[in-house]
Amino acid sequence: MPAEASTSRPAAPPLTERQEARRRRILHASARLAGRGGFDAVQMREVAESSQVALGTLYRYFPSKVHLLVATMQDQLERMHGTLRKKPPAGATAAERVAETLMRAFRALQREPHLADAMVRALTFADRSVSPEVDQVSRQTTAIILDAMGLADPTPEQLSVVRVIEHTWHSALITWLSGRASIAQVKIDIETVCRLIDLTDPAAARP
Repeated sequence: MPAEASTSRPAAPPLTERQEARRRRILHASARLAGRGGFDAVQMREVAESSQVALGTLYRYFPSKVHLLVATMQDQLERMHGTLRKKPPAGATAAERVAETLMRAFRALQREPHLADAMVRALTFADRSVSPEVDQVSRQTTAIILDAMGLADPTPEQLSVVRVIEHTWHSALITWLSGRASIAQVKIDIETVCRLIDLTDPAAARP
């Protein structure tokens, strides 16, 4: 969801090596606390203490817990992307590869349900002030899907399909975390929505 001009924050200058190391400590502390006790366990003061930064410094990096946890989700997705690149999906079609990729990402989140719940709740609570962080999550998810599709230059129609797949994956996470869907049902839903990819594949088009 793109930020409106009146609510977007100015682009921050690139972080120095020391600042980037500090940011990574903060994100690591956030993930560790969320993994132990979910959304409520992530308290800004405790994050600051655990990452060895001043509370005021933490708020300069992340204005709220929601900002922090959405950024944590982006960081976790980036880590997953690195893992997926080392071991790409083996499906014969783009649809199969994307479904396999998203289920591998889902199972990674399944291994840490408290962390997954905290990050998804933050994404759900995010208002317009968190748009830059939400956009980063969306861009990372898009990159993961496009890599699985093998696309470097997607068409507008293909990007539209990717967005629908993203929405379905996010919804599947929510329904699973709330106990309203089984892993088997999530897999069916992901595989079903990924078939939309075939509609945008010229090689799969019927004569």
